[in-house]
Amino acid sequence: MKFVCSKINRAFSLRLLSKKMSTPNFLLSNGKNMPMVGLGTWRSPPEVITQAVKDAIDIGYRHFDCAHIYGNEAQVGAAIAEKLKEGVVTRDQLFITSKLWNTHHRPDLVRAACETSICNLGVDYLDLYLMHWPMAYKSGNNLYPTCPDTGKAVFENIDFIDTWKAMEHLVDSGLCHAIGVSNFNEQQINRLLSVAKLKPVVLQIECHPYLRQKTLITLCYDNAIAVTAYSSLGSAHTPYEKPGAYPLLKHPVILEIAAKYERTPAQVLLRYQTQSGIIVIPRSVSKHHMYENFKKIWDFGLDNDDLQAIDDLDCNGRFMTMKAAYGHPHHPFEIDAPKQL
Repeated sequence: MKFVCSKINRAFSLRLLSKKMSTPNFLLSNGKNMPMVGLGTWRSPPEVITQAVKDAIDIGYRHFDCAHIYGNEAQVGAAIAEKLKEGVVTRDQLFITSKLWNTHHRPDLVRAACETSICNLGVDYLDLYLMHWPMAYKSGNNLYPTCPDTGKAVFENIDFIDTWKAMEHLVDSGLCHAIGVSNFNEQQINRLLSVAKLKPVVLQIECHPYLRQKTLITLCYDNAIAVTAYSSLGSAHTPYEKPGAYPLLKHPVILEIAAKYERTPAQVLLRYQTQSGIIVIPRSVSKHHMYENFKKIWDFGLDNDDLQAIDDLDCNGRFMTMKAAYGHPHHPFEIDAPKQL
């Protein structure tokens, strides 16, 4: 089963459901398949992520969302290497994403940064490499360069367009099958599309019922850009900007719908996204939760009343604000702080 990168018709997606359905893929604009459910690895401790990834592969996960800044790619790679050696999977059955961090935006640093992630993950290529943020930080080994007086990130005057052009060479050289972006706003996507030789195949963004981002998602679908949602289940770590009354997993609307279908709140939230053609990467190191997130969201469908009730929770409530970079001219969210380098 494949979703294609176009406007998703929810009624049509309901008809795709089958109790025997395997996890579907999303057909990217480069002709490659991206599994609709992946395992997120952000904030997964290095000491537990290896076992978690091994468990995930045994469950059936084939899509793993990684990043250099997460500090655990070597441990993810150890799990992948073991499962490849055991013959549980082959490399071509896996879809591995990594991300270029802000301190490596300088065009002459891009290839080495990509190669570092490839080496740490123990693979020969990446299926997808994303620019993690549009803001460039001061280049160097310090991944969080900060000003001691303000605590703010130290910026570098590098246009993300120049960084993107360097990333295009990664595809030409075979280091990546595809490239994309993360945490870009509409204006930045449009600017990138106007100059890119290789258009982004994926935009990864925070997306959940409190932050629907419908206009941005429509822009992506209109330009054959797939959307991956992070924080689909909310966030227990980052405070709300506009909190609403409840954490998402405890909201009465979500709990009522979960009871209606005899599903967990997490399964309802993941089905809500995938039913609209949005790829999800829930993070967990619990084998039980990974199984439920992966296996138990395809044999039911939310009806139009459910979808509308969840849509109505939108309050533009963003978890990930990246306040340390306020003032950067390429900050995708912050508006009021002075734009200066």
